[in-house]
Amino acid sequence: MSQIHEDVQEYYGETLKTNEDLLTSACCPTDAMPAYLRPLVANVHEEVVSKFYGCGSPIPPKLDGMTVLDLGSGSGQDCYVLSQLVGENGKVIGVDMTDQQLDVARKYIDYHTEKFGFSKPNISFVKHFIEDLSSIEDASVDLVVSNCVINLAPEKDKVFAEIYRILKPGGELYFADVFADRRLSAELKADPVIVGECLGGALYTEDYRRQMAALGFNMSYTVSNSVLTVEDEALKPKLEHINFTSQTVRAFKIEAEDREEDYGHKARYDGSIAEFADGFTLDQNNIFAAGEWVKVSGNVANILSQSRYKAAFTVEGSFEAHHGGFEAAASEAACCAPAPKATTGCC
Repeated sequence: MSQIHEDVQEYYGETLKTNEDLLTSACCPTDAMPAYLRPLVANVHEEVVSKFYGCGSPIPPKLDGMTVLDLGSGSGQDCYVLSQLVGENGKVIGVDMTDQQLDVARKYIDYHTEKFGFSKPNISFVKHFIEDLSSIEDASVDLVVSNCVINLAPEKDKVFAEIYRILKPGGELYFADVFADRRLSAELKADPVIVGECLGGALYTEDYRRQMAALGFNMSYTVSNSVLTVEDEALKPKLEHINFTSQTVRAFKIEAEDREEDYGHKARYDGSIAEFADGFTLDQNNIFAAGEWVKVSGNVANILSQSRYKAAFTVEGSFEAHHGGFEAAASEAACCAPAPKATTGCC
């Protein structure tokens, strides 16, 4: 186990007692969640919620019956929200390396099974470093989520490799985390408080892009982002030269080119995803008002026709003729339509 692993375990297992002890804005309050998720969080035991240290709301829709894995599940808040969304026939696996957090999560499995009206648990918690998911079979997971945890991993390339391995073809990675506009110094990366506050291991955007592309995740899509501030007087002088953002991003295990290319595709959303009846946001550049045709890149066309969202979209076009690089050109209705509330960023 690396020193970083030890420091993180100590910080989240012993130093932090509740999310009130955090020193930066990297952790989001529950009231910043999408409106449709808040009643589900209200069903989660208060001790689980009090020890939640996420930085976003990385829970996409259309999960009924899915198998979902939460990397760095902590006390289990997101897992228990996901448990309600996948339903009794779905499956949720929480992975964490900190015993104190796992103890809290496991303590309430029976409580939540009864509260959700399930005849048997649909959730389990496994102790793992997120760089090694050896107990999870290849191509066995529909969705991998993570909430402000990948930054804590010292070997992020191994994390992404494991995610790619366990995802089914067409599967999705959807996570919220802290990004930086530069690589941090060795000194900052070794500071246990800065690391524990999810800043020391922030993903440099270009390193993230390169690591993902090397695996086959050729395109990553930013759903939301917001600036993180460091108000703690002891930390501010050390970090004020770095621009941190909290981002929610998604990627798919689907064949894609490393740039968005134009083949003349267009797509129309039918409004059938319950929480997104008026419109669906794939990312900041691909917003679909229900019933309106929107021009899309070849990569997005593949996502909308091969992922679990395919039943909600009609995609027209082929790859016979290439028209050059793609420039987003959403329909006027889609551009003018308000973004669905459920896609609001958190931090």
